[in-house]
Amino acid sequence: MAEILGIGISHYPPLSGRDEDMANILRGRLKDPDVPAALKDPSQWPELMREEWGSDEGIAGAARHRAAMRVGLAKARAAIDEFKPDLVVIWGDDQYENFKEDIVPPFCVMAYDDMTIQPWAHASESAMFSEAHEDEWGGGKPNVWREKRDHSILVRGHRKAAKFLAEQLLEREFDVAYAYKPLHHPGLPHAFLNSILYLDYDRRGFPYPVVPFQVNCYGRSVISYRGFISKLADRGRELDPPSPSPKRIFKLGAEVARIFRESPWRVALVASSSWSHAFLNDQTYRVQPDVALDKRLYEALTRNDWDVWTSMQLTELERSGEHELLNWYALAGAMNELGQKCTWSDFVATYVFNSSKVTAIFAPNE
Repeated sequence: MAEILGIGISHYPPLSGRDEDMANILRGRLKDPDVPAALKDPSQWPELMREEWGSDEGIAGAARHRAAMRVGLAKARAAIDEFKPDLVVIWGDDQYENFKEDIVPPFCVMAYDDMTIQPWAHASESAMFSEAHEDEWGGGKPNVWREKRDHSILVRGHRKAAKFLAEQLLEREFDVAYAYKPLHHPGLPHAFLNSILYLDYDRRGFPYPVVPFQVNCYGRSVISYRGFISKLADRGRELDPPSPSPKRIFKLGAEVARIFRESPWRVALVASSSWSHAFLNDQTYRVQPDVALDKRLYEALTRNDWDVWTSMQLTELERSGEHELLNWYALAGAMNELGQKCTWSDFVATYVFNSSKVTAIFAPNE
């Protein structure tokens, strides 16, 4: 039987930008006239939030947050390099990038060939693109690596394995979509592209073929809110149909694990997302993430107690801004099916930088 490695990371867009911009989401929330004054008052914030905000509106805190995130990303990359996979499957969401009004599939296996991608030329709104310093950066998105608009990377695909996966899922009564080329996005949506960029943070190259596996995490908000930030006054928008349920995605992950366990390939299964997003958490007027729920789910992950996860309803996850955690539900289902336990993890809590970040490694059983 083939070996499988499990990895969980974040594709947090501001990590690719500069420290001085990393708290921009919170800065925007503090300007919303419908946010209660008490929530804008730092003296009323949790202690960690005040520490992160500091006297410079989060710039020094951003450097610390970046350093903490890089520890986990380096661990994840080292695990992948040691494992030497034949391909890497990435579960990620689409925030009104490749899938728009014409179609929003619940799941889509992207059976792409090799692609040459310009990350900073193709940066979209949901990838935190700002035109503020466009001229300085040659028309591309400002980024921590100081790469220009015309900078390109090769992302290797694995169409054969992707087609095999889609075929097997369909034969096993999981009605997934598949695609051979992008629809609206010229490259890869940021959940997938950022995952590759961050796993190659030190710019050594990422040689492993990638199969992006889209999960419609934003569901009710993917078209109505374009999967992104909005003002509180916009809460009356007509919502879309929901995401697949957490239990369904958990079962999908289990089926993917069974399929690749019987395949000829060594596969790394990667879930990519931050956890509760402040800008989706109406309980705090979209100012703070639900760190308490993040911690409860993280502690269950470290105990490999997936009953805590599968007991959650979609509406509960949505209420706390945990939409993107659905990507991790696929990984959880896969690891539960394989009996692989979490062998390393870290939890980077935050209030200022939109969402807590978790990195987790599930090594193959010996």
